[in-house]
Amino acid sequence: MPAFTLETAQARLAAYLTAEEKVLVGQAGSIEGRSVTLADLDSIQAGIKLWAARVTDLENRASGLGRCRNVSPRW
Repeated sequence: MPAFTLETAQARLAAYLTAEEKVLVGQAGSIEGRSVTLADLDSIQAGIKLWAARVTDLENRASGLGRCRNVSPRW
């Protein structure tokens, strides 16, 4: 079981998206108390990719997608 909830993952993704938006318009942003600038754009975008994948994984688990089920044909 993941160490975070879907709500936590969604909140982290939103924080990274907000930071990216601020940096792209020339402002500084912050993530988890750390100031970020344009120079940090690569790490912000890596965080977006990571948290988007975690959100998708948790949503799929919640909906039952991705579970493996054995299906045997009837002969």
